Amino acid sequence: MTQNPNLAALSAAGVSVWLDDLSRNLLQSGKLRQLIDTRSVVGVTTNPSTFERALTHGRAYDGQIAELTARGTGIDTAVRTAITDDVRAACDVLRPQWEASDGVDGRVSIEVDPALAHDTDATVTQAVELAKIVDRPNVFIKIPATTAGLPAITAALAKGVSVNVTLIFSVQRHRAVMNAYLAGIEAAQDAGADLSQIHSVASLFVSRVDTEVDKRLEAIGTDEALTLRGRAGVANARLAYAAYQQVFEAEPRYTALRAAVLACNARYGPPPELKTPHNPTRCMSPNSWHQTPSAPFLSRHLRRWPTTASS
Repeated sequence: MTQNPNLAALSAAGVSVWLDDLSRNLLQSGKLRQLIDTRSVVGVTTNPSTFERALTHGRAYDGQIAELTARGTGIDTAVRTAITDDVRAACDVLRPQWEASDGVDGRVSIEVDPALAHDTDATVTQAVELAKIVDRPNVFIKIPATTAGLPAITAALAKGVSVNVTLIFSVQRHRAVMNAYLAGIEAAQDAGADLSQIHSVASLFVSRVDTEVDKRLEAIGTDEALTLRGRAGVANARLAYAAYQQVFEAEPRYTALRAAVLACNARYGPPPELKTPHNPTRCMSPNSWHQTPSAPFLSRHLRRWPTTASS
């Protein structure tokens, strides 16, 4: 099949194109496979609202939900089973992209219950539980960058769970997330975990920053203020990327971890699940830190983009 030329060009520039949607219909119809083949999609991210729409529109889940409830399964557990089944199936569809990219692409994210956003221990428990239920090496567990979420990120990574950190808006919180990530990887290393199996991405929002800032600019109403609309999000992402460079290109803390990764690869080689040749970043996958469909990955390329770009 022929790829969409615009998305193909974006992919060729180094951007990982992710789909912010998942449903039983998308899987059973072959539409997800088609999007991979024609729209350069190499990842999927989900959230509770995505699945709420899928569960309440159409009848794709009726049979499974009815069967589970007939067995006495509670509705919450039945819904979680349906959702994790979809995520597992999507992971399998994207497995070739995961293997071909040395584990960088081919990822599917599933989010912890938003009601747990301010409960560290419960978030960690559910993150570990979801990772075990889905049971695929290319799944990401999405954890929000709330105050309580930061130590949960560290704890989940320390337990070997690959994390997609979401709801990052400010550069200050982005720095806190990077610190939580490093602390988690250090703890995993201390516990003797296989760092090659632990990946992480940071999802820094762009367009939502513009939505809020633009309202304030419109309230000011001057010509000078109005000309700034649509620029704050990208400017914020550029600052976030500068912070990323400071941490992952120069900070001794990361340098030490990377040295450990290189030693790991030199001694053991790449993980057996990956078919690609030896890659010196494999034991820690530092290059995957910012590869998301949101600003963190895009910020690698913002210097070549118009200042009005947003996601």
